[in-house]
Amino acid sequence: MDVLNQLLPLIAILALPMLFAITVHEAAHGWVANRCGDPTARMLGRVTFNPIKHIDPVGTILVPLGIFTVSSLSGSPFLFGWAKPVPVNWRQLRNPRADMALVAAAGPTANLLMALAWGLTIHLGTWLLPVSQWVGLPLIYMGAAGVLINLVLMVLNLFPLLPLDGGRVLNAALPPRLSYYYSRLEPFGLMILILMLFTGVLGLVLFPVVAALLHLMPGAAVVQQLFPI
Repeated sequence: MDVLNQLLPLIAILALPMLFAITVHEAAHGWVANRCGDPTARMLGRVTFNPIKHIDPVGTILVPLGIFTVSSLSGSPFLFGWAKPVPVNWRQLRNPRADMALVAAAGPTANLLMALAWGLTIHLGTWLLPVSQWVGLPLIYMGAAGVLINLVLMVLNLFPLLPLDGGRVLNAALPPRLSYYYSRLEPFGLMILILMLFTGVLGLVLFPVVAALLHLMPGAAVVQQLFPI
């Protein structure tokens, strides 16, 4: 019960930053695809910041909640999840290879912008703290969580493994013949990623990069104090 009492407030703090980190990431893919000539996501209502349009009940709710609870009980809290992928018809893109790279890069770019915005939220919460702790403290905690979550998702998605965004960018940059062979690895990408996650290899790769980027964020000292990595 004590563990549950500790987890519930933490889940409440993490829920909103996590939800928007995943869903705005997907909306960014759809927005760039539309700008590059493919209106598929826009026609399906996916170019929106409304989280409901992007939520995958398993990937956005059950998996993150389960992994976070289990990892917290083991003493190493970790979040992992996904939203419904935004459909992109590469045949409608004006320059399919280059535009697919732009569409893929849009998601991590959105996470970087959100990390900066959540960092500014920390400063806003600090400024409001003397006026109202009931407003200031939640903003500080959610801001710190938002910075960290978005940096982790950005770095994770830039990992050069299909179907991650980094894999899409690499696939677009490879010569056509190599791109063909590389794309054949995509069905195994998620299994490789999960294996790396549970063996700890993924954390060894991700967290040094996240820690380095964190130093460049507004509110970095607060993030490190509240959520040391």
